[in-house]
Amino acid sequence: MTRCTPQRLADAEHFIWLTARVLEQRRFEHLHAGGPAEPVRTALEAYRCADGGYGYGLEPDARGPISQPLQTWTALTTLDEIGCCAEAAPGICDHLTTITRPDGGVPGGDVRLRDYPHAPWIPVAEEPEGMLLTTALLAGVLHKNAVEHPWLAGATDFCWKRVDALTETHPYEATAAIAFLDHVPDRDRARRTAARIGAMIREAGYVLLDPDHPEQARVAPGYASGEVPGVCDYAASPTSLAREWFTDAEVERGLDHLAAQQREDGGWPIHWREWSPSTALEGRPRVTLDALRVLQAYDEAK
Repeated sequence: MTRCTPQRLADAEHFIWLTARVLEQRRFEHLHAGGPAEPVRTALEAYRCADGGYGYGLEPDARGPISQPLQTWTALTTLDEIGCCAEAAPGICDHLTTITRPDGGVPGGDVRLRDYPHAPWIPVAEEPEGMLLTTALLAGVLHKNAVEHPWLAGATDFCWKRVDALTETHPYEATAAIAFLDHVPDRDRARRTAARIGAMIREAGYVLLDPDHPEQARVAPGYASGEVPGVCDYAASPTSLAREWFTDAEVERGLDHLAAQQREDGGWPIHWREWSPSTALEGRPRVTLDALRVLQAYDEAK
Protein backbone atom coordinates (compact mmCIF):
# COMPACT_ATOMS: atom_id res chain seq x y z
CA MET A 1 0.00 0.00 0.00
CA THR A 2 1.31 3.43 -0.96
CA ARG A 3 0.73 5.91 1.85
CA CYS A 4 2.62 8.97 0.60
CA THR A 5 0.09 9.44 -2.20
CA PRO A 6 0.05 12.38 -4.64
CA GLN A 7 -3.04 13.77 -2.92
CA ARG A 8 -1.48 13.47 0.54
CA LEU A 9 1.61 15.24 -0.73
CA ALA A 10 -0.44 17.97 -2.43
CA ASP A 11 -2.38 18.61 0.77
CA ALA A 12 0.87 18.82 2.74
CA GLU A 13 2.32 21.21 0.17
CA HIS A 14 -0.66 23.54 0.60
CA PHE A 15 -0.16 23.45 4.36
CA ILE A 16 3.57 24.22 4.01
CA TRP A 17 2.96 27.23 1.77
CA LEU A 18 0.20 28.45 4.05
CA THR A 19 1.98 28.19 7.40
CA ALA A 20 5.68 27.32 7.25
CA ARG A 21 8.79 29.39 7.74
CA VAL A 22 11.03 30.02 4.74
CA LEU A 23 13.37 27.25 5.86
CA GLU A 24 10.64 24.59 5.80
CA GLN A 25 9.29 25.95 2.50
CA ARG A 26 12.74 25.62 0.95
CA ARG A 27 13.15 22.14 2.44
CA PHE A 28 9.83 21.04 0.92
CA GLU A 29 10.87 22.40 -2.47
CA HIS A 30 14.16 20.53 -2.29
CA LEU A 31 12.67 17.26 -1.07
CA HIS A 32 9.48 17.09 -3.11
CA ALA A 33 9.60 19.60 -5.97
CA GLY A 34 13.10 19.27 -7.40
CA GLY A 35 14.34 22.46 -5.77
CA PRO A 36 18.07 23.10 -5.36
CA ALA A 37 19.94 22.63 -2.11
CA GLU A 38 21.60 26.03 -1.89
CA PRO A 39 18.46 28.00 -0.91
CA VAL A 40 17.95 25.58 1.99
CA ARG A 41 21.46 26.27 3.21
CA THR A 42 20.95 30.01 2.77
CA ALA A 43 17.76 29.91 4.85
CA LEU A 44 19.53 27.85 7.52
CA GLU A 45 22.32 30.40 7.76
CA ALA A 46 19.92 32.88 9.39
CA TYR A 47 19.91 30.67 12.50
CA ARG A 48 23.69 30.41 12.88
CA CYS A 49 25.23 32.13 15.88
CA ALA A 50 28.58 33.89 16.15
CA ASP A 51 30.07 30.97 18.11
CA GLY A 52 29.43 28.51 15.27
CA GLY A 53 26.37 26.87 16.80
CA TYR A 54 22.72 27.45 15.94
CA GLY A 55 19.90 29.24 17.76
CA TYR A 56 17.35 31.98 17.02
CA GLY A 57 14.44 29.55 17.40
CA LEU A 58 15.59 26.98 14.84
CA GLU A 59 14.09 24.56 17.34
CA PRO A 60 10.87 26.42 18.28
CA ASP A 61 11.15 25.51 21.96
CA ALA A 62 14.24 27.69 22.53
CA ARG A 63 14.20 31.36 21.50
CA GLY A 64 16.84 34.04 21.41
CA PRO A 65 20.34 34.51 19.93
CA ILE A 66 21.99 31.76 22.02
CA SER A 67 23.24 28.61 20.32
CA GLN A 68 21.88 25.39 21.79
CA PRO A 69 22.97 21.76 21.30
CA LEU A 70 19.59 20.57 20.02
CA GLN A 71 19.34 23.47 17.60
CA THR A 72 22.82 22.65 16.34
CA TRP A 73 21.70 19.06 15.81
CA THR A 74 18.69 20.31 13.83
CA ALA A 75 21.08 22.29 11.65
CA LEU A 76 23.22 19.19 11.08
CA THR A 77 20.21 17.09 10.07
CA THR A 78 19.13 19.79 7.63
CA LEU A 79 22.63 19.91 6.16
CA ASP A 80 22.56 16.11 5.92
CA GLU A 81 19.25 16.32 4.09
CA ILE A 82 20.81 18.49 1.36
CA GLY A 83 24.13 16.63 1.21
CA CYS A 84 26.24 19.34 2.86
CA CYS A 85 26.81 17.88 6.33
CA ALA A 86 30.37 16.61 5.84
CA GLU A 87 31.43 19.97 4.43
CA ALA A 88 30.02 21.99 7.32
CA ALA A 89 30.79 19.51 10.09
CA PRO A 90 34.37 20.51 11.02
CA GLY A 91 33.38 24.03 12.02
CA ILE A 92 30.34 22.76 13.92
CA CYS A 93 32.47 20.17 15.72
CA ASP A 94 34.91 22.92 16.69
CA HIS A 95 31.97 24.69 18.31
CA LEU A 96 30.83 21.53 20.07
CA THR A 97 34.30 21.14 21.53
CA THR A 98 33.87 24.47 23.32
CA ILE A 99 30.66 23.38 25.07
CA THR A 100 31.58 19.78 25.87
CA ARG A 101 31.54 18.98 29.56
CA PRO A 102 34.36 17.23 31.46
CA ASP A 103 32.47 13.92 31.17
CA GLY A 104 32.74 14.08 27.36
CA GLY A 105 29.11 14.90 26.56
CA VAL A 106 27.34 18.09 25.60
CA PRO A 107 24.66 19.51 27.92
CA GLY A 108 20.97 19.74 27.26
CA GLY A 109 20.98 23.52 27.31
CA ASP A 110 23.19 26.58 27.69
CA VAL A 111 22.94 28.52 30.95
CA ARG A 112 22.63 31.75 28.96
CA LEU A 113 19.23 30.56 27.75
CA ARG A 114 17.76 31.52 31.11
CA ASP A 115 17.60 35.12 29.87
CA TYR A 116 15.39 34.21 26.89
CA PRO A 117 12.05 32.45 26.45
CA HIS A 118 12.39 28.67 26.42
CA ALA A 119 10.35 25.58 27.14
CA PRO A 120 10.32 24.69 30.84
CA TRP A 121 11.71 21.20 30.24
CA ILE A 122 14.99 22.41 28.70
CA PRO A 123 17.69 21.91 31.36
CA VAL A 124 19.45 25.18 32.20
CA ALA A 125 22.08 24.77 34.91
CA GLU A 126 25.19 26.66 36.00
CA GLU A 127 27.34 23.52 35.82
CA PRO A 128 25.48 21.08 33.59
CA GLU A 129 26.47 17.51 32.92
CA GLY A 130 26.72 15.96 29.50
CA MET A 131 23.45 14.38 28.31
CA LEU A 132 23.07 11.21 26.30
CA LEU A 133 20.05 12.68 24.50
CA THR A 134 21.86 15.62 22.97
CA THR A 135 25.25 13.98 22.49
CA ALA A 136 23.84 10.87 20.82
CA LEU A 137 21.78 12.89 18.33
CA LEU A 138 24.80 14.96 17.34
CA ALA A 139 27.16 11.99 17.14
CA GLY A 140 24.66 9.95 15.14
CA VAL A 141 24.31 12.36 12.24
CA LEU A 142 28.09 12.94 12.18
CA HIS A 143 28.74 9.19 12.00
CA LYS A 144 26.15 8.92 9.24
CA ASN A 145 28.29 11.31 7.21
CA ALA A 146 31.60 9.60 8.09
CA VAL A 147 32.92 12.78 9.70
CA GLU A 148 36.39 12.56 11.24
CA HIS A 149 36.98 15.02 14.07
CA PRO A 150 38.48 14.70 17.56
CA TRP A 151 35.20 15.79 19.15
CA LEU A 152 33.36 12.82 17.66
CA ALA A 153 35.76 10.27 19.12
CA GLY A 154 35.22 11.56 22.66
CA ALA A 155 31.49 11.92 22.16
CA THR A 156 31.27 8.34 20.89
CA ASP A 157 33.03 7.04 24.02
CA PHE A 158 30.61 9.08 26.15
CA CYS A 159 27.58 7.67 24.33
CA TRP A 160 28.75 4.08 24.64
CA LYS A 161 29.30 4.49 28.38
CA ARG A 162 25.88 6.02 28.85
CA VAL A 163 23.92 3.54 26.74
CA ASP A 164 25.72 0.61 28.33
CA ALA A 165 24.75 1.93 31.78
CA LEU A 166 21.04 2.30 30.97
CA THR A 167 18.69 0.20 33.07
CA GLU A 168 15.67 2.29 32.12
CA THR A 169 15.04 5.06 29.64
CA HIS A 170 12.36 7.33 28.19
CA PRO A 171 11.17 7.97 24.61
CA TYR A 172 13.29 10.98 23.66
CA GLU A 173 16.42 9.43 25.13
CA ALA A 174 15.69 6.14 23.37
CA THR A 175 15.19 7.77 19.97
CA ALA A 176 18.43 9.70 20.45
CA ALA A 177 20.24 6.48 21.32
CA ILE A 178 18.88 4.87 18.16
CA ALA A 179 20.09 7.83 16.09
CA PHE A 180 23.56 7.05 17.43
CA LEU A 181 23.32 3.27 17.14
CA ASP A 182 22.00 3.38 13.57
CA HIS A 183 25.28 4.87 12.35
CA VAL A 184 28.09 4.20 14.84
CA PRO A 185 30.79 2.03 13.20
CA ASP A 186 30.67 -0.93 15.65
CA ARG A 187 27.62 -2.59 14.09
CA ASP A 188 27.49 -5.79 16.16
CA ARG A 189 27.65 -3.85 19.41
CA ALA A 190 25.06 -1.40 18.08
CA ARG A 191 22.60 -4.18 17.23
CA ARG A 192 22.93 -5.79 20.65
CA THR A 193 22.51 -2.48 22.43
CA ALA A 194 19.54 -1.43 20.30
CA ALA A 195 17.74 -4.68 21.09
CA ARG A 196 18.23 -4.08 24.81
CA ILE A 197 16.85 -0.52 24.58
CA GLY A 198 13.87 -1.74 22.55
CA ALA A 199 13.08 -4.26 25.26
CA MET A 200 13.11 -1.46 27.84
CA ILE A 201 10.70 0.65 25.81
CA ARG A 202 8.28 -2.20 25.22
CA GLU A 203 8.39 -3.34 28.83
CA ALA A 204 7.74 0.22 30.04
CA GLY A 205 4.85 0.62 27.59
CA TYR A 206 6.28 3.82 26.12
CA VAL A 207 5.01 3.12 22.61
CA LEU A 208 1.59 3.11 20.97
CA LEU A 209 1.52 -0.41 19.56
CA ASP A 210 -2.21 -0.51 18.84
CA PRO A 211 -3.82 2.85 17.96
CA ASP A 212 -7.25 1.32 18.63
CA HIS A 213 -6.23 0.72 22.24
CA PRO A 214 -4.25 3.76 23.43
CA GLU A 215 -4.98 2.79 27.02
CA GLN A 216 -2.44 0.00 26.66
CA ALA A 217 0.41 2.53 26.29
CA ARG A 218 1.93 4.60 29.09
CA VAL A 219 2.99 8.25 29.20
CA ALA A 220 6.54 8.66 30.51
CA PRO A 221 6.96 10.77 33.66
CA GLY A 222 7.18 14.48 32.83
CA TYR A 223 5.68 14.12 29.36
CA ALA A 224 2.50 15.83 28.23
CA SER A 225 -0.82 14.01 28.49
CA GLY A 226 -1.12 11.79 25.44
CA GLU A 227 2.52 12.25 24.47
CA VAL A 228 3.15 8.60 23.63
CA PRO A 229 5.37 7.91 20.59
CA GLY A 230 4.09 5.67 17.86
CA VAL A 231 6.00 2.82 16.26
CA CYS A 232 7.25 5.13 13.49
CA ASP A 233 8.64 7.65 15.96
CA TYR A 234 11.19 5.03 16.93
CA ALA A 235 11.51 3.15 13.63
CA ALA A 236 11.50 6.24 11.42
CA SER A 237 13.16 4.27 8.62
CA PRO A 238 12.79 0.65 7.55
CA THR A 239 16.59 0.36 7.83
CA SER A 240 16.71 1.56 11.44
CA LEU A 241 17.71 -0.89 14.14
CA ALA A 242 14.49 0.08 15.90
CA ARG A 243 12.53 -1.61 13.10
CA GLU A 244 13.48 -4.91 14.75
CA TRP A 245 11.59 -3.89 17.89
CA PHE A 246 8.26 -4.38 16.16
CA THR A 247 6.38 -7.03 14.24
CA ASP A 248 5.30 -6.47 10.65
CA ALA A 249 1.71 -6.04 11.84
CA GLU A 250 2.74 -3.43 14.41
CA VAL A 251 4.67 -1.47 11.78
CA GLU A 252 1.74 -1.58 9.35
CA ARG A 253 -0.62 -0.31 12.05
CA GLY A 254 1.90 2.38 12.95
CA LEU A 255 2.17 3.56 9.37
CA ASP A 256 -1.60 3.62 8.96
CA HIS A 257 -1.90 5.61 12.18
CA LEU A 258 0.76 8.10 11.08
CA ALA A 259 -0.93 8.62 7.70
CA ALA A 260 -4.34 9.04 9.35
CA GLN A 261 -3.06 11.86 11.56
CA GLN A 262 -2.86 14.26 8.62
CA ARG A 263 -5.42 16.95 9.33
CA GLU A 264 -7.86 18.63 6.98
CA ASP A 265 -5.47 21.56 6.55
CA GLY A 266 -2.84 19.17 5.16
CA GLY A 267 -0.47 19.23 8.12
CA TRP A 268 0.31 16.84 10.95
CA PRO A 269 -0.22 17.74 14.62
CA ILE A 270 2.38 18.04 17.33
CA HIS A 271 2.01 15.95 20.47
CA TRP A 272 4.26 17.73 22.94
CA ARG A 273 3.19 20.47 25.33
CA GLU A 274 2.33 23.83 23.75
CA TRP A 275 4.11 26.17 26.11
CA SER A 276 3.95 29.21 23.78
CA PRO A 277 2.02 30.39 20.69
CA SER A 278 4.97 29.46 18.49
CA THR A 279 5.05 25.80 19.52
CA ALA A 280 2.42 24.48 17.13
CA LEU A 281 2.76 27.31 14.61
CA GLU A 282 6.42 26.59 13.92
CA GLY A 283 6.44 22.95 15.00
CA ARG A 284 3.72 21.56 12.76
CA PRO A 285 5.47 22.22 9.41
CA ARG A 286 8.57 20.43 10.70
CA VAL A 287 6.48 17.51 11.96
CA THR A 288 4.72 17.40 8.59
CA LEU A 289 8.01 17.11 6.73
CA ASP A 290 9.06 14.35 9.14
CA ALA A 291 5.83 12.43 8.55
CA LEU A 292 6.23 12.62 4.78
CA ARG A 293 9.83 11.40 5.10
CA VAL A 294 8.78 8.35 7.11
CA LEU A 295 5.87 7.43 4.84
CA GLN A 296 7.98 7.88 1.73
CA ALA A 297 10.85 5.79 3.13
CA TYR A 298 8.54 2.84 3.84
CA ASP A 299 6.80 3.21 0.48
CA GLU A 300 10.14 3.07 -1.33
CA ALA A 301 11.23 0.00 0.65
CA LYS A 302 8.41 -2.11 -0.78
